Amino acid sequence: MNPSSCHWKSSCPRSENLFGSGSVGDGNLEQVQPHSPSFIHKMSFRHQQTPGKSPVPTELLKQQLHSLQCLPCLYHVCQIFCACVSAVSQSDCYVRLWLPTASDEIFHTKTIKNCRNPVWNETFYFRIQRKVKNVLEITVSDDDIIHDDDRAIVLFDVAKIPLGERVFTYSLMSILFWFYLQHQPGGKNVAKFINILETAHQCRNRWPSQIPVGFLWHRSWPNSQALRVDATLGNQEHLDVRLGFDLCVQEQEFIRKRKKVVAAALKDILHLEEDLQDDEVPVVAIMTTGGGTRALTAMYAHLLSVQEINVLDCVSYITGLSGTTWTMSNLYEDPDWSQKDLKETLNDARRHVLKNKFVTCFAPDRLKYYLEELCQRKQEGHQLCFTDLWGLIIETMLHDKEDCHKLTDQQQALNQGQNPLPIYLSLNVKDKISDQDFREWVEFTPYEVGFPKYGAFIRAEDFGSEFFMGRLMKKVPESRICFLEGIWSSVFSLNLMDAWYISVNSEDFWHKWTRDKVADIDDEALFPTRPNELDTRVVSPPDSFSEIFRDVAMLRPAASEIHNFLKGLQINNNYLESKFSKWKDCELDTQPNHLTTATDYLILIDTAFAFATSYPPLMRPERKVDVILHFNYSSGSQTGPLKDASKYFAKQGIPFPTKVPDDQETPHLKECYIVGDKESPETPIVIFFPLVNDTFREYKAPGVKRSPSEMAEGEVDVDNACGPYYINNLSYSEENFDKLVNLSYYNVQNNKDLILQALHTAVERKKQRKKEQALQKPPDGYGMCVPDREGTQHLADCPAPRNVK
Repeated sequence: MNPSSCHWKSSCPRSENLFGSGSVGDGNLEQVQPHSPSFIHKMSFRHQQTPGKSPVPTELLKQQLHSLQCLPCLYHVCQIFCACVSAVSQSDCYVRLWLPTASDEIFHTKTIKNCRNPVWNETFYFRIQRKVKNVLEITVSDDDIIHDDDRAIVLFDVAKIPLGERVFTYSLMSILFWFYLQHQPGGKNVAKFINILETAHQCRNRWPSQIPVGFLWHRSWPNSQALRVDATLGNQEHLDVRLGFDLCVQEQEFIRKRKKVVAAALKDILHLEEDLQDDEVPVVAIMTTGGGTRALTAMYAHLLSVQEINVLDCVSYITGLSGTTWTMSNLYEDPDWSQKDLKETLNDARRHVLKNKFVTCFAPDRLKYYLEELCQRKQEGHQLCFTDLWGLIIETMLHDKEDCHKLTDQQQALNQGQNPLPIYLSLNVKDKISDQDFREWVEFTPYEVGFPKYGAFIRAEDFGSEFFMGRLMKKVPESRICFLEGIWSSVFSLNLMDAWYISVNSEDFWHKWTRDKVADIDDEALFPTRPNELDTRVVSPPDSFSEIFRDVAMLRPAASEIHNFLKGLQINNNYLESKFSKWKDCELDTQPNHLTTATDYLILIDTAFAFATSYPPLMRPERKVDVILHFNYSSGSQTGPLKDASKYFAKQGIPFPTKVPDDQETPHLKECYIVGDKESPETPIVIFFPLVNDTFREYKAPGVKRSPSEMAEGEVDVDNACGPYYINNLSYSEENFDKLVNLSYYNVQNNKDLILQALHTAVERKKQRKKEQALQKPPDGYGMCVPDREGTQHLADCPAPRNVK
């Protein structure tokens, strides 16, 4: 390919709005587009070409122009003046500047050799967009032959600078910075020209009437050829990434159908006299935790028991992580699984749990099969990682032959609202950072995969494909479900820090070796602060020893790497004021340059390592979940996952039960607890089932005591971390499998009345809320009717009726 250069000018009108969730909804990401739904740019081209090359077809040029953007921009000026870096030794200092929302290029001053007090007096210009969050990173470094040492990093929010004034003088380590913000002269626009293969060159220091743009063309055209192209730019509706916090259309349609099933089931089991209206039907969910084969087995038994008490048809969602995703994936291979007797499905699972996993999974023919599948996956364009091999091993453990099912195939189980909607949960983390310091929930449904935090979702069949700026750039075939199971239950993606946290529930000892030190340095505001401004911060990087230690302790050699479908999108300037704040729970959330939109790949791990429950998808306000059946399968403390969830959601300001059982205060746990029913109406009711052996020791069925010869069947050792059900045991004996199934089945059957009580409370809550809303809604043309204690109604703030004397 030979480079051709062209000059172009755009006759588009100025656009003050940027398309994306920031202007259409209340999202956090921007795919910068003109405001008009169908925006035509008229462009005239002057070009140069390499002789002897054929002209570029018009259709190809239209394709290259697909991502043209026209934006109102500002100048951001940063002047680096002088420094006093070290009072003891000579240093070779220079300053780096990085503003990724303006340019991917990292700028730097000249290096001042062997000087304690270097003077630069250099000025840098950036074109910025006020719709996105612009954070300038200024790094003071010491030039070294082997490795440059970063002394300090300043994170400065450009939003602090009022337009048109030189307002900010700042000193760090005696380094003097001046910041200045001005409007582009003449009010012209800058158009950022994106090539499908390359990002075009951007002129940064001046605003010419014609902007030179360099490309790498497959073909060229003669010098004498004049070309005029009309390029139509799409809006957010044409993106391949859905930006917004609302549920997708398919899920909303599913809920509409499922409510009819739920309403009929609730009327039956609660013996209601009248049919429930749509706004009186509570949303019920089943929430499960991880636990390997123990979770796989116990979940089958719990679902069977829930089905037999006629509550399964009342459930709209089932969420899972780690081992319970195996159960869910197997169930949804049958489009009508919840309408059939689950005993047959349970017996099939029993056969696979009993078999010898080592002999089955590592036979020579299986090893050959793994190699062939991985090679084919590589050829299809997927990123290969260890979790792909782990997914194939899971497939062998749970199936007799190749499982061709995919996540989107599960849509058939939802078409008529005949089953609950499955939601699988994973965690996006960063390399060399603990999952306690950075984590983002990623939810998978048969319809979509996405981040509730950013309000960004893609179609399930596009997961793993390459995206840029919200566009699908390279489609790869949809993965089979076993490869997703490898991600959801990636027990090998732990790093040493994660393992330490799980062991002692604290990372404080290691933080001084692995964490950057971050300090706010805004002494006082020179001008009134805006709600979306970030504090100016100084990050002190670790020394060389700590950096080596962090590289080892934070290494994730077996984590999944998936093409990042948020790549190229930018963080909205007001992101901290939006629903993002509901899921803002780590230090990096205030450093938008380092959030997920800036990375090429997602690093996905098993959620159970950082958060043992799959509550987050159910806490989205759009799903409006009223009742949650919490089935706990984790080892160790049975109340720990629920307590952790309660603390987390309280910190995030998300309604959730605050008074939850504690096995440290009450060592003898009961089989079932109801929490949240006495709290605010917005708080979901949680029916909590810890995995405990209580009355099952003496009763083989509710109200039926065991005979002396049957007492041994009631001895189920689920408390011992080293017992038959420990997390790493992938195979059970027939006796241990049957005992765990019988215990789980019994615990639900024995607490049927508590479940029905919670459902009845939820229905009453919905009816009460409906009445309150009806009272709060004023009639057309009148104020709100307020009944007094005697029942007489008065008009509050009512306008006088017309035509009344």
